[in-house]
Amino acid sequence: MIDSPALDDAAALLRVLGHGVRLRLLAALIEGERAVGDLETTTGVGQPMLSQQLGLLRKAALVQTRRESKQVFYRLDHDRIRALSALIDRFAGTVAVAQDDKVRQRLQHGGSAAMFAKID
Repeated sequence: MIDSPALDDAAALLRVLGHGVRLRLLAALIEGERAVGDLETTTGVGQPMLSQQLGLLRKAALVQTRRESKQVFYRLDHDRIRALSALIDRFAGTVAVAQDDKVRQRLQHGGSAAMFAKID
């Protein structure tokens, strides 16, 4: 059984993920680290909303930052996202690390490790 603190943490993360702008920002970071100005241009999210949403992602530990002179760079916290993915995989009845060939192929072609049953 999954302990309550882990579920409470996951619920908080899912609330953070349940926002279009924050998802856009995370999607922009999939390819790697980006400066704030680049995120603004790429996502079309202007100040001050950009700062506010990046702050929420930082507080949820979904992104990490580094400062170089006056520029701040953001990148995904892959360990944090991997842990959330593993929890979702448990709900889906799968494992976080794909074992069979179909799942491995799906992951190589941009799919997700989470696989959900098709209900007819």
